[in-house]
Amino acid sequence: MTPGVISKKVVTDRLDWVTRMLAEIRSLPLHHYQDFIADKRNVWSAESCLRRGLEALLDIGRHLLAKGFATGVTEYKEIAQRLGEFGVLSPEEAGILRILAGYRNRLIHFYREIGEEELFKICKEQLGDLEIVKDAYLNWLKGHPDKIDERL
Repeated sequence: MTPGVISKKVVTDRLDWVTRMLAEIRSLPLHHYQDFIADKRNVWSAESCLRRGLEALLDIGRHLLAKGFATGVTEYKEIAQRLGEFGVLSPEEAGILRILAGYRNRLIHFYREIGEEELFKICKEQLGDLEIVKDAYLNWLKGHPDKIDERL
């Protein structure tokens, strides 16, 4: 595979999706656990939006690797590792994305093990991790305009 150009449209669409999912989660009653679980739709909304936000971050990473570095990956945690190796993410940011990829896997494969309290705590206290990775992508893209296809 030969490196190509990164699609601005793909990346922008996924970044917007992450922003939207984070906003949806933050619109839920996250001040008190009892308020959060009072309506079970809050739990299902939080889980769905968190999973979708994580998927979008990982999709961006996969796109950056495939188009920008001609590198394919087979596992989500590998996205973080390879982005770190190519300097898209700092070691700290790559570590965060690796944890997020692991949590995405738990949401998909071990969904029965994730309780309402754990989901509440993550939504209340750790959404910033998604923003750290999102901002890292944006910073890297701003510093590498030559790798971006501006066409829509």
